[in-house]
Amino acid sequence: MRHLLLLSALFTGGHEVPEPSLFDDYPRRIGIDIENYRFELTLSDETDIVVGRTIVSLRFTNNGVTELPLDLIEVGDGDRGMSVHRVSTNGTELDWVHENDLLTISLAETGRSGDRVDVTVDYSGVPASGLVPGPNKYGDRTFFSDNWPNRARNWLPTIDHPYDKAMSEMVVTAPSHYQVVSNGVLVEQTDQGDGTRTTHWKNSIPIATWLYVLGVAEFAVQHVDDFEGRPIETWVYRQDRDPGFYDFAVPTKAAMEFYDEYVGPFAYERLANITSPVTGGGMEAATAIMYHESSVTGDRSVRWRNVIIHEVAHQWFGNAVTESDWDDIWLSEGFATYFTLLFIEHAYGRDEFVAGLQSSADRVFAQYETDPEYRIVHDDLSDMRRVTSGATYQKGSWILHMLRSRMGDEAFWRGIRAYYAQYMNANATTADFRAVMEEASGLDLELFFDQWLYSGGNPRLEGWWTYDSDAQAVRIEINQTQTAGPTFDLPLEVGIHFDGATLPAMIETVPVDGRFHRFVIPVDRRPTHVALDPLVKTLFESEFGPRE
Repeated sequence: MRHLLLLSALFTGGHEVPEPSLFDDYPRRIGIDIENYRFELTLSDETDIVVGRTIVSLRFTNNGVTELPLDLIEVGDGDRGMSVHRVSTNGTELDWVHENDLLTISLAETGRSGDRVDVTVDYSGVPASGLVPGPNKYGDRTFFSDNWPNRARNWLPTIDHPYDKAMSEMVVTAPSHYQVVSNGVLVEQTDQGDGTRTTHWKNSIPIATWLYVLGVAEFAVQHVDDFEGRPIETWVYRQDRDPGFYDFAVPTKAAMEFYDEYVGPFAYERLANITSPVTGGGMEAATAIMYHESSVTGDRSVRWRNVIIHEVAHQWFGNAVTESDWDDIWLSEGFATYFTLLFIEHAYGRDEFVAGLQSSADRVFAQYETDPEYRIVHDDLSDMRRVTSGATYQKGSWILHMLRSRMGDEAFWRGIRAYYAQYMNANATTADFRAVMEEASGLDLELFFDQWLYSGGNPRLEGWWTYDSDAQAVRIEINQTQTAGPTFDLPLEVGIHFDGATLPAMIETVPVDGRFHRFVIPVDRRPTHVALDPLVKTLFESEFGPRE
């Protein structure tokens, strides 16, 4: 019950438009808060044309608003795109201009702060992207959405940017041999008597447009379980019924329980796992996660198990707490990647957790060999297909891991829970996250965030160790040798091993905060091994060993 009460409280008001970052220049629609989209769509087996009506329910947050700009791809090469036929409010037609993939609607009356209005857009066309009709792996005709990152505008007139989250309804009329799945909960299924069926899904929690989902296929559907009264479902092709039901039965609920306990309440009314021919890997659409159709293997493969855990983590980070700007996308992908590893440690043990960290580090270093200046919070948004990279996932994950080490477990988890509580069903920036973690820890994290998120490069450490029998000490030299990015400030742990033991007998922390360092660590006998970062807390490359 506490979850329902919390959600109810969050929807009583709107939200203010966040200030754009330095790098993401998408124009904010000042004075407008979209509260709900109702998408009414008609699909056919005879044509790829989508006939659409979208009812945009908006609230004015400023006085004097005269226009409503919506992203919608117009007809272009190959006759793909959307043609607008009519725009109206309360039956009154409105003037509009559709050019440069922007539908600009002239409002009938100047908006006043607090007023609400519904605007209806009638349109049709063959989507150039975003909604893909075509065969699945069995040759059956299907329709599936693929809105990531900003392709919803190909078939839905929206403010197609994560800053403006809204509730939504998907009302789809399609041939009756299909089942239709979307965000939220099922409201209606009505046979029209002409071989078609209308299916109505309603999502009552505000989400970003790239999380809107539609799947139309001949599905087999299973109610798997419930999480605190909310259903967990599986939707797979009818031919994949038995292996698909087996594969997706786990570990969704266990992951939800973990994130609920350690982060905060699940935000949504349901969670479904759905196979799709157009999704690459997984796509974390809120309440309705899409997985590539190859995910059905019948053997609960570890690879796809980990994808499920990752996409479930996104229901908390990326979906409930959404980045305000595209350059802050590590707040989605880095978080989901790290929280996947945290669940793996919880469920499958420390060894799998460490192996995941090491695999992530390898991918980070490989990327930076070709792009050494890449920054996590970046300005490379000219090609939205490149909005993510291995760095936003794997390095973002490592940044959280190092932040946890810097803050300590208690402060870290206190900060994570506070961050989620403050920005649940809203938007956040990297600066917002830093402020919460500083409050939770009492630390000044400016340098940490600057060097890991706003700068390129990674630490590379080269050095040696030797044993000085006269001084009964280990002498160590460590140098930062990377050529890109800053000189990092690293509290680096050094492990001293004796008698061939796997675990270090002692661990000393040394400050690596410049280019050249020498340290002396007193010991009572010759070590058999000296290791940097024996507990796997810090991201760096190294060449380090004994010097005779």
